[in-house]
Order: sequence, then C-alpha cells, then structure tokens
Amino acid sequence: MKVLYLATSGTNDPTKASIPLHLAANGSLEIGDEVIVVLAGDGVELVIGDTADRMEGVGLPPVRDLVAKLRDHQVPVYV
Repeated sequence: MKVLYLATSGTNDPTKASIPLHLAANGSLEIGDEVIVVLAGDGVELVIGDTADRMEGVGLPPVRDLVAKLRDHQVPVYV
C-alpha cells in the first residue's frame, strides 16, 4: 500500500511534528508499505539547519532517529 504522511507542525510543537515521522518510520515502513513524507507549513522547519537533530517529542523517538530511518530506507521527503 502507498501511504502519504503530511507533516505541518514544526518547532513550536515537537510532539505533533514527530507523529507523522514516527508513523512513517516505525509503522508503515515496518509493515512494508511504500511511504512518502511531505513537509508543509511549519513542518519545513525540520530541514532547516540542525533543527531535526535537536527536536524530540514527548513519548516519541528523537526526530534525528526518525529522519535517519527514513533516509536509510530511501523514503522520498518533499518540501
């Protein structure tokens, strides 16, 4: 199945920003879905400088780990 995740939150709400990345990396990829991630609105902040390295939502893996997993699986990320 093809799944598109839309991340629209940024540094103002790290938990909300992490959820689509977590679902993509630790949900859909794990069951073999074809995953695409789109960063829109405040979600674009995730690719500015070292923002992803510093963000961590409550109860979720650090954004840097989620992004690394998406990168390792060559998941397309559109901005």
